Amino acid sequence: MSDCYYIDKTGFLKEILSESFDVNLITRPHRFGKTLMMSNFLTLKDVNGSDFDKAYGLLKYTIASLCITHAYLGESDRVDKTDKARFERLKTETGSMTDVQGALVTLMRMMKAHYGKNVILLVDEYDVPLAKASDNDYYEEMLEVIRSFLGMAWKSNSYLHFAVVTGCLRIAKESIFTGANNFISNSISDKHYQKYFGFTEAEVYNLLSDAEVPGALPEMKKWYDGYVFGEKEIYCPWDVINHVRALMEDPNAGPGSYWLDTSHNNIIRRFIDLPDMFVNDKFETLLAGGVIKAPIHEDLTYDIAHSSEDNLWSILYLTGYLTQVLPGSLPQGSELTRDYKLLRIPNEEVKSVFGDTVQAWFEDRIAARDRKELFREWWSGEDEKLTKDVSDILFDTISYFDYKEDYYHAFVAGLFSGAVQLFRVRTA
Repeated sequence: MSDCYYIDKTGFLKEILSESFDVNLITRPHRFGKTLMMSNFLTLKDVNGSDFDKAYGLLKYTIASLCITHAYLGESDRVDKTDKARFERLKTETGSMTDVQGALVTLMRMMKAHYGKNVILLVDEYDVPLAKASDNDYYEEMLEVIRSFLGMAWKSNSYLHFAVVTGCLRIAKESIFTGANNFISNSISDKHYQKYFGFTEAEVYNLLSDAEVPGALPEMKKWYDGYVFGEKEIYCPWDVINHVRALMEDPNAGPGSYWLDTSHNNIIRRFIDLPDMFVNDKFETLLAGGVIKAPIHEDLTYDIAHSSEDNLWSILYLTGYLTQVLPGSLPQGSELTRDYKLLRIPNEEVKSVFGDTVQAWFEDRIAARDRKELFREWWSGEDEKLTKDVSDILFDTISYFDYKEDYYHAFVAGLFSGAVQLFRVRTA
């Protein structure tokens, strides 16, 4: 390909190949370059569905596609006949659940027989099937399949040379990694690999200079920088690439919300919808540009992710919606204790996600409220009662008005949303 730009991250390959661990789990938010780091043996990003049968069907399709890619194994005279028969069932999507659960071990055993060498296993987005299952209430069914499908691939597997596994969260409770020989996890809190996922400011500056738009750096920093991996501030590469493309077409192009369109942005809405989560004050602080102190647990499971406030902040931190304040940037008088971090919204793009989500939540909350008495007070000029009712609504919701003054317009619009017919009847 011509006219392409290359930012060298191959130092990661040198480092990962020098590791002595059999199973290497690397967790980062979406769109930070995990997939680009490796030519996938297997990706589970498309294994999702509104129910278990649909998701399980997509898992079988994903396995079948992998078998088609390695169709030569079915013809190899070095491979056991029983494995060939199982391989054919997997390739034609006619295998049993047991076939599916043992599919990776079967393929690795066949590869070892064919090549005479142990297998390097690369699995991308390993946790997507469980995340989608949690969202759609078939978690236990999917867990039973994935726990065996992945777990058998690295637990006492004599055909494994080493594995690199990527995802958003480290799943611990389900024992997917329990029993894995020589296992290590690397998350956004770790310094190791901190410069390899995402772009550093120096890399972004060089890119903008070469694209002949160096003046875009301050705005780029405001919108797409601010994520902290280890002890290094990082730009979201997906955002940078898309905005540079826009700037090359129009040097005056304003920043866009590119990450917004690709991440699981309903996660914030799920949090503030939960009746037992009293997070309004902390959301207000974050939207106003402040920081909050919260305990962070990096070993989470999707079935309990929304069961406590502590887990909520951990999820938002691990998925990139919040980031830690570096020790050298802590507000005066702040100190951190073990397992606690000071958290903030990383940049303007993510702040817009928070703001838009809170606004939509507010409008839905108001729309579901009985406002007949409020409208009667408005039309009758009962100022004191009206003031009290409006104040009650404000206190009952997240006050994001200090974040952007123009949200007062949204507040008033929300109050009268869906009320046109009522006004017509009243004035007829």
